[in-house]
Amino acid sequence: MYLTYPPPTKAQLWLDTSLTVAQANQQLRFANVNSPNAPFLSFIIERPHSSHLDDNTNMASRKAVFNQHVLYDTTPLPDSIPAVKEVGATSAPLLSAAFFIGARCGPYNDDYMQCKTENPGRGELECLKEGRRVTRCAASVVDDINKHCLEQFRQHWQCLDNNNHQLWQCRKAEWKLNQCVFDNLKLEKTIPDSPKNQIPVHLRTKQIYAHYPILRDRGQPPLGKSIDPPSARAQAQAETETPAS
Repeated sequence: MYLTYPPPTKAQLWLDTSLTVAQANQQLRFANVNSPNAPFLSFIIERPHSSHLDDNTNMASRKAVFNQHVLYDTTPLPDSIPAVKEVGATSAPLLSAAFFIGARCGPYNDDYMQCKTENPGRGELECLKEGRRVTRCAASVVDDINKHCLEQFRQHWQCLDNNNHQLWQCRKAEWKLNQCVFDNLKLEKTIPDSPKNQIPVHLRTKQIYAHYPILRDRGQPPLGKSIDPPSARAQAQAETETPAS
């Protein structure tokens, strides 16, 4: 900083790039205090023309620049990895079909998780083949549900989509979907590690956190504390149809 002394009525202060405005003002106040007999100084702060200072000064007025380019990796996968299409489903349909995917694709899921455990830090690269098998199996479940239970499937995942993916809000639609999937695909929803001596939560007719109670359909008998799973109903129906010997 360069300051002429004795200070004139107006003095010019030149700032170099290492001195901030706050530091300059502090030195200006110090100069005024040390010159009690001099008139109050009106300092003109001038910055040298520097691209570095201009960038810092104009940072707030610069327009935002966003990168809207979509990058594609065109490198083909090796021949050892089987080609497979993506599932192509959003979160609500995947949640609706999640337990059926687990019922059919459990062995593939276990192989994939075992591969990732055996390759810590490199599972995404070393387990591509196992991951593609999981994706292919999940896609087959979604395709089969769309083929055989499209109406029930759509009602259930739309209910989930409209209720923040809360399963307890959509039990009635879920029961109809579970029955259709079991009748056509022989897949049944089971919650892993659920207590054996308690009614599974998805079979209870009273959902304590649901907005509305579950109402029975017209002509349907009164609902008890729970409904039977599709496999139990199928077994009971088979026993009634089997003639007594």
